[in-house]
Amino acid sequence: MLCVGCCYTTVAEDSNSYVIKLVPLDEANSTLSGPRVTVNATFLVEKGEYWRRTGYAIPLQKYAATPESAPKVPTHTVVNWMLGNSSCAEALKSGDFGCLGDNSDCHDDPRGGYACQCQPGYQGNPYMHNGCQDIDECTQPDPPPCFGRCINTVGLYDCICPSGTVGNPRVKDGCAPSKLKFSGLVIAIGVSSSIVILLFVLAAVVIRRKVRAQKAKRRKEYFFKQNRGLLLQQLVDKDIAERMIFSLEELEKATNSFDESRKLGDGGHGTVYKGILSDQRIVAIKRSRYAIKREIDDFINEVAILSQVNHRNVVKLFGCCLETEVPLLIYEFISNGTPHDHLHVCAPQSLSWKERMRIALEIARSLAYLHSAASVSIIHRDIKTTNILLDDRLIAKISDFGASRGMPIDQTAVTTTIQGTFGYLDPDYYQTSRLTEKSDVYSFGVILVELLTRRRPSSYISPEGFNLVSQFVLLVNGDRLCDMLDPQVTEEAKEGEANEVAAIAVMCLNPKGEDRPTMRQVETRLEAIQSLADNTGSNQATEEHAVRPSHPSVEESNATTSACNLSRQYSMEDEFWSSMSFPR
Repeated sequence: MLCVGCCYTTVAEDSNSYVIKLVPLDEANSTLSGPRVTVNATFLVEKGEYWRRTGYAIPLQKYAATPESAPKVPTHTVVNWMLGNSSCAEALKSGDFGCLGDNSDCHDDPRGGYACQCQPGYQGNPYMHNGCQDIDECTQPDPPPCFGRCINTVGLYDCICPSGTVGNPRVKDGCAPSKLKFSGLVIAIGVSSSIVILLFVLAAVVIRRKVRAQKAKRRKEYFFKQNRGLLLQQLVDKDIAERMIFSLEELEKATNSFDESRKLGDGGHGTVYKGILSDQRIVAIKRSRYAIKREIDDFINEVAILSQVNHRNVVKLFGCCLETEVPLLIYEFISNGTPHDHLHVCAPQSLSWKERMRIALEIARSLAYLHSAASVSIIHRDIKTTNILLDDRLIAKISDFGASRGMPIDQTAVTTTIQGTFGYLDPDYYQTSRLTEKSDVYSFGVILVELLTRRRPSSYISPEGFNLVSQFVLLVNGDRLCDMLDPQVTEEAKEGEANEVAAIAVMCLNPKGEDRPTMRQVETRLEAIQSLADNTGSNQATEEHAVRPSHPSVEESNATTSACNLSRQYSMEDEFWSSMSFPR
């Protein structure tokens, strides 16, 4: 305590021992001795200030100087005392602890007792609640060393550099101009640049997609014009054209982008995929491998014709897509395979003879229709059992018109590139490149041979080195048809049926095209055979109810059991050729 004149202070605890030390403020008067120093001090301790007791003051010893002493010298007195004889820890446990200030510390004295002191950064009375108050170091007469901005905090202070400068504010000239503004500007420019670059990239992606979309659109328009889409729209009724022209996008959705799992098979002119249109129609989509530019007009003519073909034995053409380099064709989906699939199996039984006859008649009817009933004759050019589809009732439908050609009704032949399948290909067409409707007649004759023998025309070679057609004609002419007939046909065919069908096949296989019958004539003859078979079946059913002889003659048995008998061949041929005067 610094005191000049009358001063007042308090103590924290009762004690019978106080150490009071008077210390001169002036170093020159640091030694109090002799008559030169006049000390007139009275010390009182009053009980009750901190422990709230009413009590009395204890007068301490009075110090007085002699009257003869020198003039009085003002003396600042510092009083230091200790409380009791207990240590800080003991006093804290006793519940009579004197350091009541929140920001005070207790200090033990080596001689006994303890004293309280405000913590650094605080000043006041540590023996009172809230007695130690924060010191605002920044406002002190002797502020702490801070050459920057001093900020008072509770118990401490902060010294920071002024705004816009960095460095050590506790050192003179320690704060230098900051580069943060420049760095912030750089950061801002960098962020802005990044945003601009990102926007540029996004814009580039969007523009690229639009450019690609526009390019794809122009490409589709180019292919549409190249594939004579405008010509198709002119050739076909407007409503039909709009209905039959499909977009590439729709077909990609229908086939899952032409996924391999949707592939039905590979034909001679392309790959066929199964698709489901938006209206839930199941279709077969043929995707050609290549296109001959000079035949695109003919292709469009063919599509235009087939779009108007309505025959129960011709696969219905729903439409086409002209937005690709090679046009796509969309047909009705037929689910039961082909005659080739049913004939060429390992089992001894395949299609019954009755079904084979019906399929042959249906093929003949459809070819006769294509050759003569339409306004433009349509030559299929690739008739074979793998291009005949069977529905769930085994109804035959001609498909795969990729090689077909349209020919005006008044024209009998056209010279074109040779297309077809080995084993079914017309040798006359192969040698001359002149395509006629008789080329389909030859291929149909090969199908009849295949139905009779269950042999593959493309791979059969006889022990003598003949192909299937040559071997068949040789055996028929040598009255040895039984040597090649399918055993199932021998068992199931009625008397003479196999012979008559074999005779029709031989006529269709004539090397000279002009000597072959027309498909209309073939259709008529097959219908007559089937009608005769139906009538024979009815008569036989009627006769079964009559009384049968108990022992038929040997001649009768031979006549009824031989399906290979050629006794009716020549009479049948005469009757057949007499029917060739029918109009085409």
